[in-house]
Amino acid sequence: DPCRNFHCKRGKVCHVDQQGKPHCICQDPAACPSTKDYEHVCGTDNKTYEGTCQLFGTKCQLEGTKMGRQLHLDYMGSCKYIPPCTDYEVDQFPLRMRDWLKNILMQYYERDLNTSGILTEKQRNKVKKIYQNDKRLVAGDHTVELLLHDFEKNYHMYVYPVHWQFHQLDQHPVDRVLTHSELAPLRASLVPMEHCITRFFQECDGDQDKLIALKEWCHCFGIKE
Repeated sequence: DPCRNFHCKRGKVCHVDQQGKPHCICQDPAACPSTKDYEHVCGTDNKTYEGTCQLFGTKCQLEGTKMGRQLHLDYMGSCKYIPPCTDYEVDQFPLRMRDWLKNILMQYYERDLNTSGILTEKQRNKVKKIYQNDKRLVAGDHTVELLLHDFEKNYHMYVYPVHWQFHQLDQHPVDRVLTHSELAPLRASLVPMEHCITRFFQECDGDQDKLIALKEWCHCFGIKE
């Protein structure tokens, strides 16, 4: 099968032409496999798609048009009303996000104690220092005031989690800047719970070039140069 090891980007599928050569064509949205309700996704056009196959197939068919350029995965789940983010909320967002990233790494470290594999040895060594620090703020529903106080008092515990998340996302390609599609795995899963995340990342892009550089990312999370 000429298509076996032939890779097509999202929204396209491999097709063998009359000469037996493989090439990529747009996925027909109507031919996508059926999905469950929990697999539905919301596009930036505020339309619910049955799954990512249907969304990216539609985007591919609109390639070269303004609608195609503007259509992206907005968030997981069916489209619903997302309340606007206030100035106060967007200011508080980095506090919760930093705490959340730190606690994700703590969970990964605990899992790796039994079955290693999630974190590399270098990552484990960095996270171990945070995990074993007796001043570490443990996971919980903390007030904004407590999160702010802990960040100022134990700043060094938050630096690595912020850097770690950036490098987890910076994969296609690894170039020290995040594109919309590289941010999507984080954004799309969080929008329904953290309605400020879209505005936060828009405002992170200080030079408005639609890319978030490592320097911009760290600045947004309060990490010093």
